[in-house]
Amino acid sequence: MQTGNFKTRRSGLALSSVEGFRNVKGSFRDGCKEVQFLRIVGMDGTALMETAAMDRSLTEQMGRGQGFYNRKNSLPKLAALEDVEFYSGAYRNWADSGKHSVSLKTPVQNQQLPHVISGACAEILGLLGQGKQGMNQSIEKNFIAKVLFWLDEIFSPALQAWKPDYVMKAVFANISKPQEYLFCYLLTLLGADVLLLQAKQDIPAELEGLGLSQKCVVGNLGQHEVPEYRPEQFQTRGSLAGNASGRSQSGSAHSLNQANAAVHRTQAGAAHLVVDARVPERDRRTREMLEPRHSRELDYEELAQLASSVVQIMIHDGRGNVIGGGSGIMVGRAGYILTNNHVACRGSYYSVRIEEDERVYQTDEMIKYNSVLDLAVIRIDRRLQPLPIYSGQKKLVRGQRVVAIGSPLGLFNSVSDGIISGFRMIEDVEMIQFTAPISSGSSGGAVLNMYGEVIGISTAGFDAGQNINLAVGHKYIGDFVRGFYG
Repeated sequence: MQTGNFKTRRSGLALSSVEGFRNVKGSFRDGCKEVQFLRIVGMDGTALMETAAMDRSLTEQMGRGQGFYNRKNSLPKLAALEDVEFYSGAYRNWADSGKHSVSLKTPVQNQQLPHVISGACAEILGLLGQGKQGMNQSIEKNFIAKVLFWLDEIFSPALQAWKPDYVMKAVFANISKPQEYLFCYLLTLLGADVLLLQAKQDIPAELEGLGLSQKCVVGNLGQHEVPEYRPEQFQTRGSLAGNASGRSQSGSAHSLNQANAAVHRTQAGAAHLVVDARVPERDRRTREMLEPRHSRELDYEELAQLASSVVQIMIHDGRGNVIGGGSGIMVGRAGYILTNNHVACRGSYYSVRIEEDERVYQTDEMIKYNSVLDLAVIRIDRRLQPLPIYSGQKKLVRGQRVVAIGSPLGLFNSVSDGIISGFRMIEDVEMIQFTAPISSGSSGGAVLNMYGEVIGISTAGFDAGQNINLAVGHKYIGDFVRGFYG
């Protein structure tokens, strides 16, 4: 792992505890810094006590000017409009420079550091592209903008004091989103030791396969919460300790309180398959209808129960204001939701509601989109029950009965019935015309056949006509969500 004249290598030392991470200090020689990237999976009483001792010891050392330490239970959300504009611009400047140098809000003294950060960004961008379908410039921009924002918010004091042999330690809880995990890896490329306290969930297999971190299991998942880090309780001294939880005042676009408020507002956890907030009886009924494919047609009451796999999506701008709404279809157990591109493309982030689940899931992850087909996939941190996609074993015909499920005018998961009334070619895309009533807010909702299979996604309606509605068909959907389903 080399960026410019500075390089890092992962230590061969096998750590097995929080205390071991706290005490380890990597060597630095010949321009190479030895670093640790450790995952503690599961938490027990000993690990919790060692975490408290680490907080006190490393915070006090930081107060004496002996390195940098920070611990976060969640990463802040890039939501403020001025921040979105700044970091999007920073990405464009980085790309225009040939990815040789990067700019931040934090005032950086060491002239080598921008090049080190730039090389680290290029490396993690390559790793993200290995596991992401449909990688494009928009996804690249969103990722790098987040990474630079997190650096300013979480690592600002360390960036100001950085030099190749500077001692830095960062600890995060329950990291498993690819973007967040790769940000943690980026910190090791800057010379930091990084510890992940995976109390609730660990990284998914595709991230494990990258071989970036060392894993140590110390307890069972879900038994303990990781407490918040509060450096003020240790009465630290010095500017580094005072700024450990956010960027320096000179580099801050908004205060630490505002940053913390943004984190609280978007608290969703950070993982694949982490939140299992299902309703057992409802999900039992849903599974019975989804697995296996039905050999009989379902009645309307049975089809209505499939609304548990259709979601309502509220669209937020960069200031957090709701600017619109739509619907979505669960298409992957790992949190993947299909909706229309014209729903997803307008938002800085989204709030997702699921039937019989009181929690509102917030996300800014748009995984994939296609403006021609008007399809997009977003992801939330929850295990889902996807709807089956019609495989096309029998050609759809006019007069065939259908059921539409969506949230017209914000009326959550309304169910209506109708028939297929035709097939139309709209801008080179074959659309299904159907009569089941839909309205604004239905976009992205499910159009089902009588076997409970998705034959289309509600996309448009004509206000001048009565029940003249269009859906993108299953052929396009099946290809678009391949790789997410299951």
